[in-house]
Amino acid sequence: MSNERTIAGPHTADAGSPARRKSSYRPEVQGLRALAVLMVVTYHVWLGRVSGGVDIFLLISAFLMTLSFAGKVESGKPLRLLSHWLHLLKRLLPAVVVVILGVLAGTWAILPESRWPDVLDQAWASLLYRQNWLLADTAVDYYAQDHSGASPLQHFWSLSIQGQVFLLWPLVFAGAALLRKLLCRGLGRWTPLKDRLNYRVLLAVVFGAIFVASLLYSIQQTATNQAYAYFDTRARLWEFALGSLLALAVPYLKPGRILRVALGWTGLAAMLSCGLLLTVDRSFPGFIALWPTLAAAAIIVAGQSGSRFGVDRFLTWKPLVALGDNSYALYLWHWPLLVLALAGMGISSPNLVQGLAIVATSVVLAVLTTRFVEKPLREWHWPQRRAWRNAVVIVACGALLAGPVSVWQSKLMAEEAAAASQPRELTPGAAALSPGYAGKSTPDAKIIPAPVAMKNEWADIDGLCTDENVPSDPLLAGCLQNSRPDTVTKRIVVLGDSHAQQYMAALGPIARSHGWEVVTLLKGNCRFGGESADRDAECNAFNKASAEYVLEHRPDAVFTVASQTYKDAPFETEVPQYLEGIKPFTDAGMEVVGVRDNPRFSMNMPECVQKNGPGAPECNVPLQESLAESSPLDAYRGKVPGLHLMDLSDFICAGGICPAVVGNVYVYKDDNHLTKTYVQSMIPMFEQRLLASTGWT
Repeated sequence: MSNERTIAGPHTADAGSPARRKSSYRPEVQGLRALAVLMVVTYHVWLGRVSGGVDIFLLISAFLMTLSFAGKVESGKPLRLLSHWLHLLKRLLPAVVVVILGVLAGTWAILPESRWPDVLDQAWASLLYRQNWLLADTAVDYYAQDHSGASPLQHFWSLSIQGQVFLLWPLVFAGAALLRKLLCRGLGRWTPLKDRLNYRVLLAVVFGAIFVASLLYSIQQTATNQAYAYFDTRARLWEFALGSLLALAVPYLKPGRILRVALGWTGLAAMLSCGLLLTVDRSFPGFIALWPTLAAAAIIVAGQSGSRFGVDRFLTWKPLVALGDNSYALYLWHWPLLVLALAGMGISSPNLVQGLAIVATSVVLAVLTTRFVEKPLREWHWPQRRAWRNAVVIVACGALLAGPVSVWQSKLMAEEAAAASQPRELTPGAAALSPGYAGKSTPDAKIIPAPVAMKNEWADIDGLCTDENVPSDPLLAGCLQNSRPDTVTKRIVVLGDSHAQQYMAALGPIARSHGWEVVTLLKGNCRFGGESADRDAECNAFNKASAEYVLEHRPDAVFTVASQTYKDAPFETEVPQYLEGIKPFTDAGMEVVGVRDNPRFSMNMPECVQKNGPGAPECNVPLQESLAESSPLDAYRGKVPGLHLMDLSDFICAGGICPAVVGNVYVYKDDNHLTKTYVQSMIPMFEQRLLASTGWT
């Protein structure tokens, strides 16, 4: 499924009187909007790539808003910002609420319970226009359960950015108008200078500064932290500023007919080809986004060419303009329908027929939403007579959504509390696989952790490294450690990836009870070992820096994961260059603990249980399809003195099966990571095996 995160929006300009709206109406811009939303939908459904349509929508929304506000100020009309904001929210919010309510219904019917909390959180974020910041905070977190790519509300990130700019931009217009008035008052009798102090010029200076500052910031952030920059409003402001500068300049740009034709078709070709010619999904919103925005700007400058060969003849085609009238609702509906349809069918991407069905359904729902929700509320006279009446409509819409979301979240929290409060003997977890286990799990007991708590199932590490444990190499800036005991009896460094971190749920408590200090140097998807072509350059560099840290600090022991599992055959192998990676440590007199990896699967295991039940065959995978028949750890034995090997697979898989649930505890939090709760249930067995293999006391 595409990870493109897209946007669209309705007309945001309030052009004043009907006569003014008619005179300022630009059907080719509406056609451009329709074409952009078609790009977004097509790229999402079939191509799985970023189209650049999102950036075009941002530019168009600022273009239309600037035309409206600049015209108001120049004609001497009051801006009435509060009334503007209330009127705008009254137009935007009803369709948003209808779509989110539809998404919640689809979520309840189709998506597994573990995804419900994220959808509910995103419902609040979408309603409050802060979805982009919610996704930004999780986009950069490897250890976050990543539902953003398959969230039916993910696309609201762009509407959130628009909402924030719709609040900010009127303040810029009002501030520039006030500044001009103050400057004119200060100039006093210097009438010629006062006359030359043009409002548009002042706005151009302000938006030009925003454009330059935001674009430079966007380029820098995209190069260093693209996942966060994609959702960062500050990295997108330049696209709005470009639209505003375009609106200010258009009245003075009067290209000839031939140039208009050339500009229009060149812009259209560049706009449509952006996502096809460039691999932009990891490059936006930096300077690459100039491609689609400048292409759209060229089309707008071309305007109405007056030529039968102009692109405006195509863009003003009535069906295209009509689609533009429904583009906001089409944008709102297409993504959740795609996500829910794929989840319901159990596929990752649609074929041609399935895609056409999704698009057709999206168009139908968009037309119905525009016809029976947007248009009636837009034409409803009662709210237009008083600003507070618009506020009443907004509050009513918010309450219509807030009520179900609050009730649902309260129910999930109550279920979580009920599951967590069960007697321990009902949820023994890994203890149920111990030889001679006397207890008996009750089938009627609730499986823990509850779905609402699943995203908190990463092993805890107390905080950043302190004092002499702080690495000097910036690559290791994420160094974490457990709180240092009053008396340190042993110092351990944990190296590797998230599969090493998950065992901190057992190693951490054991270390505290024995007075061990534990430092962790972890990088997602980067198993520790010597330099290898099987790892990317970034991982090799991190492992090299980690090894240098260990040799510099000389702990008593190093903890690693010593095998590597895969979703498909061969299922489990040795870690590339593992012995070469640990040998410098053992040569220096340090001990190394290597634990066997846990299985990986081609499906999300807790979601399998929520959909099919814990006893379903598909949620209980045969051992031979999960781990190697002969443990890769056997190949290490006797080769490196000081290497201690641990195999806990018999507390994860049993009887030739690797189940999703053991002792009424979810074994996995996704398709390959053990839950913190399950690892904690392994603590007695983990401690016994660790001490037995190392001889520690």
